[in-house]
Amino acid sequence: MTTLWARHALLPDGWADDVRVDLGVDGRIARVEAGAAPAGEKLGLLLPAMANLHSHAFQRAMAGLSEARGPQPRDTFWTWRQIMYRFLDHLTPEDVEAIAALVQMEMLEAGYATNVEFHYLHHQPGGKHYANIAEMSERIAAAAARTGIGLTLLPVHYQFGGLDRRPLGPGQQRFGTTPDEFATLLDAAEAALRHLPADAGIGIAPHSLRAVGAEALAICEGLRPGRPLHMHLAEQVPEIEEVQAATGRRPVEWLLDNHNPDRRWTLIHITHLTEDETRRLAATGAVAGLCPITESSLGDGIFNGTIWKEAGGRLGFGSDSNVRISLTEELRTLEYSQRLRDTARAVLADPDRSTGRVLYEAGLDGGATAAGRETGAIAAGLWADLCAVSLDNPVLAGRKGDALLDSLIFAGHDGLVRDVWGGGRHVVQGGRHPDHDRITADYLACIGRLQERM
Repeated sequence: MTTLWARHALLPDGWADDVRVDLGVDGRIARVEAGAAPAGEKLGLLLPAMANLHSHAFQRAMAGLSEARGPQPRDTFWTWRQIMYRFLDHLTPEDVEAIAALVQMEMLEAGYATNVEFHYLHHQPGGKHYANIAEMSERIAAAAARTGIGLTLLPVHYQFGGLDRRPLGPGQQRFGTTPDEFATLLDAAEAALRHLPADAGIGIAPHSLRAVGAEALAICEGLRPGRPLHMHLAEQVPEIEEVQAATGRRPVEWLLDNHNPDRRWTLIHITHLTEDETRRLAATGAVAGLCPITESSLGDGIFNGTIWKEAGGRLGFGSDSNVRISLTEELRTLEYSQRLRDTARAVLADPDRSTGRVLYEAGLDGGATAAGRETGAIAAGLWADLCAVSLDNPVLAGRKGDALLDSLIFAGHDGLVRDVWGGGRHVVQGGRHPDHDRITADYLACIGRLQERM
């Protein structure tokens, strides 16, 4: 058994001092005691570690390659997507594994304990299957075995190029599956997780209403009952217009009229909702999967956070394109977007909880649900997903209670993270992953190979 002792810790019922946490050999928290005598490893601030609920790992390798304007009069998400399609055609399975390992390591060093990977890069360039249809899923799992991150793998079903069911276009063929092919791929991907620790899990990801037919969405719902189901929804205005033209309904209206989303569902981005859609969707218990850095980078729009919160909506945070992996920046970017829109301050705060605490606790709750993982709090029986932050720095000096989180999120940075445990595995020590140098070297070699091919 491993014993941790923290000067301050965020527990399910609030802040506590002198907290002892015992980790069992099964990777779960065995015991929590506040007001305990110092014992074991001494820490400053101990927090539950969050799940990163939305990631496309391979896109990390193209960060910074889409910031020059092309010949078109206006750059948008759709012009960025064409750059991404051209880039991914150069990736091999070995590249994907090296990139995923770097992404997972950077997540851990930023304070996340879990990677929920929305994985749609399945096939060879041109769409031919690998001998093992789940080759690329196995590479994501292999990266997780190396980094020790908690993994929820979401194989993606992606069948059409649009609502008119046109064939997949250039750059999309590597994603494509029929419903039968997807069921086979899902089984094989789940088998790849058997080589990982017991906290790894599977989920389902019908990509979007544009890419998955109505009948296939119903099939996806039934493939893994009780496991997380994620889908992109209402990210871009042209997407909404396409759905409305084809169905007579906006995406959220269509989903609510034809399905029953609940706590199992995580709906990614949802940056373009009417007030009525916001309230109706929040009432379902579905998680809003927000990626504020990517949503800013791609010009997606601003999430309707104030009404969502007022309606009791749940949310969590992901890094999506992985253009930058930073837990603290994701949280403050969401709050700052609300402030800029509403010309106000502390927009998402409660009367009894500060902005930082509201954001962090929301991310814990939504992330645990989106990952389908027994986590999100420092409590006996849950997976030992923990993040220790140094107090020996100017940012947190003299802070207590909610001011600890506020200072970390709004005045600090991820470099203050000293230790992270994922499923009880001590995966960040002294601010670094134990295999940091070799994972970085493998990634650099991967980029060198890509440069020769491109």
